[in-house]
Amino acid sequence: MQKLPKLKFHIIAFIIVCIWGSTLISSKVLMQDGMREDELFFARMVIAYIGILFISPKKLWSDNWKDEFYMFLLGTTGGSMYFISENYALQYTLANNVSFIVAGSPLFTLLLAYIFTKSIKMTRLIVAGTLLALLGVAIIIFDGQFGTLKVNPKGDLLALLSSFCFGVYCLLMKNVTNRYSPVFITRKVFAYGLLTTLPIFLFMPWQFDLGRLAQPTILFNLLFLGIVASLLCFALWSVVTKQLGAVISANYIYLSPVATIVASWIVLNERMTMMGWLGSIAILVGVVMASKDCTE
Repeated sequence: MQKLPKLKFHIIAFIIVCIWGSTLISSKVLMQDGMREDELFFARMVIAYIGILFISPKKLWSDNWKDEFYMFLLGTTGGSMYFISENYALQYTLANNVSFIVAGSPLFTLLLAYIFTKSIKMTRLIVAGTLLALLGVAIIIFDGQFGTLKVNPKGDLLALLSSFCFGVYCLLMKNVTNRYSPVFITRKVFAYGLLTTLPIFLFMPWQFDLGRLAQPTILFNLLFLGIVASLLCFALWSVVTKQLGAVISANYIYLSPVATIVASWIVLNERMTMMGWLGSIAILVGVVMASKDCTE
């Protein structure tokens, strides 16, 4: 009976990852309209930060400098470094490579939790479930054509950095969720994400015409990315991490490619292949297996 209340947090995690998986469509639209990757991240974070100011507490700083440093790391690993390294990886390697490598971030969370904390035991069921979910991701992304995976060191390393950053983010989140509110944590993540992005514009000045934000398509997609995918989802993710643990919540990231292909199927009328369905089932089964035997 004690596990029943946890069900709602599993549902929330599932919904969050579905939203994050569908952001690829909005990002694609905005980049096709001429918005650069770093400009896109900065714009969505500005919108999210302005939004959270209306509901955030007046408290500006963490209780101590150690916690404030944790907030800085959260904003850097889950914000600027994660998104920017992922987007720039696409310039040097195949999108399939990036999708597959980034979706492996739960593996980093699992390994880091096992190495640096004593809150998790590496059981066979956890390892088997995690690897099965990763296999499902590979099946979806490469659609059975694994020959399309081509090594490109620069791009693949950037994708690996992105994957590692989100793994660290999920693990660090567990350290602060018991002492600070989700709104406070989310505001800090946005603030430090924005601050650590600013140096990029010293080398590559902003180019996108802000006057174009009045166009309905651009405005709608930016608001979706800023308010829904960032403000709402990041705040709820800190709640999910607190209730389910870093490893279980991170495993839901494997569902992101499923959400992407389903959204593409519904919105863009792209074909949903048999391999896509097979990979989706493998991911769902793997996440359930890993979650069932995981206690933090």
